[in-house]
Amino acid sequence: MESSRGIHIDGVIPVVPTPFNDDETIDLGSLHRLIDFARAAGACAVCLPAYASEFYKLSEAERRLVVEEAVKAAAGRILVIGQVNYPSARLAVESALFAQKAGATAIAAAVPRLFSLGERDLFRYFDRLLKALDIPLIIQDFNPGGPTIGPDFIAGLHQAHPHFRYVKLEDPLMGKKIKAILDATQGEVGVIEGWGGMYMMELIPVGICGIMPGLALTDFLSRVFKLMRQGLKDEAYSIFRGVLPQIVFSLQHMELFHYAEKMLLQARGILPRVVVRELRMEIDKSDQDYIVFLNQKVLELLDHLKMPYNPAVGA
Repeated sequence: MESSRGIHIDGVIPVVPTPFNDDETIDLGSLHRLIDFARAAGACAVCLPAYASEFYKLSEAERRLVVEEAVKAAAGRILVIGQVNYPSARLAVESALFAQKAGATAIAAAVPRLFSLGERDLFRYFDRLLKALDIPLIIQDFNPGGPTIGPDFIAGLHQAHPHFRYVKLEDPLMGKKIKAILDATQGEVGVIEGWGGMYMMELIPVGICGIMPGLALTDFLSRVFKLMRQGLKDEAYSIFRGVLPQIVFSLQHMELFHYAEKMLLQARGILPRVVVRELRMEIDKSDQDYIVFLNQKVLELLDHLKMPYNPAVGA
């Protein structure tokens, strides 16, 4: 399939948060600025609406709107991956076809984990989605405390549908699994590491093709990724250790992550306000204060590295 070669991931693919106005409506102007920042910060693509986009708080119309607007904002300057997360295969297909028509370069879809289902059932789900698509598919599997899809499943699905091109995994200690996936697919299915890029230092040498973190640290993580690819591990580590505390703290809870991510984007002058849509977690003052502390350390690292707070300004 010609279209299956339409995306090449090699680097950082941030998940773009959904910016809201004070009344919790979507702030489309800020969404455009977030896409501009991602491009200027060195991302190879952007993805939305995913968990870090608060997709589960968006209506179907809003999910489609942010994909449309992201494609408009990208204007061909950066690839846009439209995320579709539904337990219903029918709804996943409908939403994916909309994103494809709107101009998304690829589709990302999370493995439905609401209930425990075997790989035979999951194969049927993704087989239906892939039969409907003409653009590449990225499968995300996050299953805390349980197994994620394995190399045989991934190889079999790719053999049936060559435009299944990438898998995003968030398992700890998955170096051995990455090697098994690359071996099983002859390297034709790339592995993307999620979970904020927390494991990128040890997994880049193993063979991951990219990471999918939040947006606010894209420029740092892009530098780390490139330095690691060049074999400059000490230089990469010196940057990575400066942002890792922010990643670790924020990923204790998805709702905490939304606050920390948007607060850092605001501190960098990229987002005008911090609004997390209800139902949201109430953040204690001590936690807010620590986020402010961590964000200040990020700003100090930007100054130390002579990196701009917002690289999109004047770009």
